[in-house]
Amino acid sequence: MNPEDDKRTDSCSSPIFVHNPHLDAMKDDILYHFGLGTGTHDLPAMFGDVKFVCVGGSPWRMKAFTEYIAAELRMEDPKSEYPNICAGTDRYAMYKIGPVLSVSHGMGIPSISIMLHELIKLLHHAHCTDVTIIRIGTSGGIGVQPGTVVVTKQSMDATFVPKFEQVILGKTVVRNTDLDSSLAEELLQCSKELNQFETVTGNTMCTLDFYEGQARLDGAFCSYTEKDKQDYLTKAREAGICNIEMESSVFAAMCKLSGLRAAVVCVTFLDRLEGDQMKASHEVLHNYQQRPQILVGYYIRKQLRTKAARS
Repeated sequence: MNPEDDKRTDSCSSPIFVHNPHLDAMKDDILYHFGLGTGTHDLPAMFGDVKFVCVGGSPWRMKAFTEYIAAELRMEDPKSEYPNICAGTDRYAMYKIGPVLSVSHGMGIPSISIMLHELIKLLHHAHCTDVTIIRIGTSGGIGVQPGTVVVTKQSMDATFVPKFEQVILGKTVVRNTDLDSSLAEELLQCSKELNQFETVTGNTMCTLDFYEGQARLDGAFCSYTEKDKQDYLTKAREAGICNIEMESSVFAAMCKLSGLRAAVVCVTFLDRLEGDQMKASHEVLHNYQQRPQILVGYYIRKQLRTKAARS
């Protein structure tokens, strides 16, 4: 099913698309890594009101985001521990407060890809519409000050090409990695209104590895020189790349295929042109790490206020 070809959909409502005719023939769809399923859970009742999904690497970070957004939306319950909806599995963690779903995705393309397959199906089975999804996380900067928040324009691979490649049935499939430009602009405007930290838009390089794939000199193996590293990162900077992480390409590709309005918002922990290892204190890094959730929390609150004013 192609979002542009679906004539049955109300123009004011954007559903979640799956592209798998085999799902229609399945009696039950088990979302194994979430510990959920269409035969065991009432997904529309549990998730049908979701309008915002925020995803990030670690379970504790996504629980912290849930606690933060609950306070921002004034939905916090002092007695609530915000239970992990995916407590039946140890792969991912999921929390929900009002219309906001918070999900961990682990580290790297394979981990977030598995999570997204099941998340997209969950939103589809729950009949969710008009969902905005934002990845919040950390990254290594290129030519920007530590603590800078980068809102991604395009996700690029390690050769500076905006694409995501996947081998399916022995053949390489190339998918688009564009993100929603209007959402990126809205987030940038929110940062200007907050006026708490530097936020920029730029391209993000998504790599398959944390060490050699990101031109680090501190891995177990390294076959290149400091000059080789600097030359490579300089070329990345010239390609408009502001930061490096390990999930944005498949995130952009899968969200685009499913019709999800998507953005990537990552803070930089260091400038990779200046070094490979983080030397800032735990307190400073914790402050940096909160910045994406502050920005996204402000955005969600603003969107809900605007919607309420129109009602």
